[in-house]
Order: sequence, then C-alpha cells, then structure tokens
Amino acid sequence: MLDVENLTLHYGQSQILNGIDLTANVGEVTAVMGTNGVGKTSLLKAISGRHPYSGGNLLVDGADMHHPTAFKAARAGVAYVPQGREIFAMMTVRENMETAFACLPKDQQFIPDQIFELFPVLKDMEARRGGDLSGGQQQQLAIARALITKPKVLLLDEPTEGIQPNIIQQIGRTISLLREQGEMAIVLVEQNFDFAYGLGDRFAVMTRGEIKTRADKADMTAERLLQELAL
Repeated sequence: MLDVENLTLHYGQSQILNGIDLTANVGEVTAVMGTNGVGKTSLLKAISGRHPYSGGNLLVDGADMHHPTAFKAARAGVAYVPQGREIFAMMTVRENMETAFACLPKDQQFIPDQIFELFPVLKDMEARRGGDLSGGQQQQLAIARALITKPKVLLLDEPTEGIQPNIIQQIGRTISLLREQGEMAIVLVEQNFDFAYGLGDRFAVMTRGEIKTRADKADMTAERLLQELAL
C-alpha cells in the first residue's frame, strides 16, 4: 500500500533523510525504530505531507503522490497521528473529530459507529473540550480523528508516549484489530520496545537518516532487534 523510494529530506542545509526505502503492506504493522534524532518523525512528516521532501518517490496504492501537501496526502489516504497528539484544546471532542471531514467527500462526512466502539470514552465525553482530556484520552481522540478519514495508510508517531499503562494496552488492542481487519497499512514509530515488538510484523531500524536493517518478524528475534538498536 505504501512504497517509499530513495527518499531524501533536508532542513535548510542539513540533510536529515538519506535515500530511505520502505514498504508497508495492507494488514501489517511496519515498526520503524531507532534512537532519538535518527529521522523517524521526519520520515512520517514527509509521508504525510507535513514537511516537503527533497527527492525520491512516495507511492500510495501504486499512485505517486508527487510531493503532496498535508491535505493532498490525506485525500490520497494517508492519516497521521503526530507525536504530541495536536488536539484542539478549546474545541469539543466531537468538533475535534469533525475536523477530519475536511478531506472527505460530503457523503462520507460522519463519525462511524466503529469509532465509539473502539474508544467508548469519546462517546461519553463528546461535549467536553479537548484540552480537558487526560493524555491517554487525547491520544485516543487523535487516533479516532485519523481513522475517520478512512485511511489506506495509518502513521502513528510514539502513540504510547506519556500514556498510562491501561490506555497503552487499549491502544495496542486497537492497532491489532485494525491490522486484522486488513483494510490499511500501519506504520508505527515507537520507543516502547515491548509494545513495538509485540505489534510489529516487519521492522526497519534507522540510524543517521538511513535504514540500516530491515527484517520480517519471523527473521528478527527480540534479542537481535535489541542488539540492532544498541549498535
């Protein structure tokens, strides 16, 4: 569903990504891992149109996105749940979710029942302001907002950061369910090793703006992955 080919990205004169190749398949979780500062978030920003990339190609479902804006990437089926969640603090939970309507045709501008099945707390808090929610509740809201766009590719940037353990477990179950439904490719950037290894079907380990190791889970034990991350 997602093919990243020889992707490069710069911030000013600094090159952050250097020839990234990455494939994410429908019905799989592709875990992108590495220490802080190696370019994982920059990669997701490039794919989602949040930061222009310098060279290479991004293809979703075989179609080249040609340096998309964030809006065009969303219309092409890419949904991004950013690190830090980016909830609109003064808007209600429902209003936050409805911002996803911007990239949908008129006949699809509604909140599916599945959203409240996945995240029942959002139904109970529809009229609450986003800024009044806990960090875990905001993370659920951010994921819900992304799912409303009916993505082909779901990008998750550090979804467990600063989240209480019971919500981490719920988010993990939600990602597993989405994978089993087989309707999207999921790219997960995550520092929580156990969470990422437990969910990952394939792994890409980044260092200094490059992917140094790629492997399916069948070929990557937890011990070997830890060693790759430590090198």
